[in-house]
Amino acid sequence: MGSDAEVLPPLVLIHGMWGTPAVWDNYKMFFEKAGFEVHVPALRFHDVEPHGDDPKGIGTVRLVDYVDDLQALIENLDKKPILVGHSMGGLLALMLAARGLVPAAILLTPASGAGVMALKPSVIKVFLRTLLTWGYWRKGTFVNYREARYGLLNNFSEAKARELYRGFVWESGRATFEIGNWFMDFGKGSAVPYKDVDTPLLIMGAAKDRITPLSVVKATAKKLSHTAEFEVLPDNAHWVLAENGWEKIAERCVEWIKKTAT
Repeated sequence: MGSDAEVLPPLVLIHGMWGTPAVWDNYKMFFEKAGFEVHVPALRFHDVEPHGDDPKGIGTVRLVDYVDDLQALIENLDKKPILVGHSMGGLLALMLAARGLVPAAILLTPASGAGVMALKPSVIKVFLRTLLTWGYWRKGTFVNYREARYGLLNNFSEAKARELYRGFVWESGRATFEIGNWFMDFGKGSAVPYKDVDTPLLIMGAAKDRITPLSVVKATAKKLSHTAEFEVLPDNAHWVLAENGWEKIAERCVEWIKKTAT
């Protein structure tokens, strides 16, 4: 009988807004120790120096551009991978699953697609400065520390939050618009054919999350209830990649993958 390393599928970890592959360092090490081959790509224009200049062209990158880039990576692998996406990366993972490209996917505190109203009061508080910037949908966006501390890093000490914030990079205003203002987006860039998705999914929402509130993640999970398992993380907020208890979340991912996709 072969070893786990021979039968386990590869994993592709997809980061979210303002992120880089480095946000996955904890999970990458954990998954590799569990025997997985792990790929951690940088989204287009995200392989840059944190807090550097606005990368030329990032402002008009669409969600579909990110998805197409990731599809090219997936199709270049020897075996179809399992996707693990965080935040916007969770939405990208779902969009890839909707294309029938992968056998399963895990969505951690995922951003929502068209049809799910994400602009809850706490979300508006994070994005208000951006939303009030005319033409933000064609510019790069960068969350300031106050916004990040409130919406993404609220479950950390001040010192740890500042350390994590130092790793942030620019994001696409177009992608931001497609997620948050899908009702104004004639192209419906964040649309997902929810009823047609048949890929097994594990969706995790966090009770203390302010930027993808639990109610929003629940609404996404409800649209996918025919194929998704939904779980609530009662002690976590958005940054489940490094918050206390992240090891248990990673362990649950491994358990689910082994049960579902091997």
